[in-house]
Amino acid sequence: MTSWNRQRRFQGHRDIGLDDEGHEQARRLAERLADCGLVAVHTSDLARARDTAAPVAARLGIPAVTDEGLRERCYGDFEGRTYDEIEAEFPEAYARWRARDPGFALPGGGESLREFADRVARAFDRIARSYPGRRVAAVTHGGVLDIAYRIATGLDLESPRRHELLNASINRIRFRDGQWSLIDWADVAHLDAVLDDASVRRQGGPPGLPGRALQG
Repeated sequence: MTSWNRQRRFQGHRDIGLDDEGHEQARRLAERLADCGLVAVHTSDLARARDTAAPVAARLGIPAVTDEGLRERCYGDFEGRTYDEIEAEFPEAYARWRARDPGFALPGGGESLREFADRVARAFDRIARSYPGRRVAAVTHGGVLDIAYRIATGLDLESPRRHELLNASINRIRFRDGQWSLIDWADVAHLDAVLDDASVRRQGGPPGLPGRALQG
């Protein structure tokens, strides 16, 4: 969780760090993964991912390996702006982004969805082939997770997203005999207490969706 998650600002390659809730989520994630048999932790080189990976790697007693291939999508001129600001300033680009046009490169040097998906696929394939038959954690971002889900399920890039992308969630996919498959998705059982507590603090009432903001 970051302050920009709460503001619904596009982060992309902007190097935004975790907020206090994000650090607590990372700590709980590390506790959950302590006995899962992980042999390596790979992480995006952006601060919010590295700060999530650090307690996991420390708990396991292994280094976290940074990997630019696990970075969030570069959103170009969208970065730093909210959804409403982007729709007002870049209406055509916003519409094409919402339509999931695979070949459309975002203004200001952003990646197209196809370029982004190809980069993520290469990174996951490289990591998986480096640890045959073993369990590895890849600490990354919401957009990357979306591509991972599509790789594992065969869902094409143009199809609307129905799957959740949750901060500090555990999402399990398998690589076997050159094929990807989905084991389970969006597991946040380890975060229930911290999400509920944070939601109550912010809203002054019962827990709700803001505690489960999208990654990025």
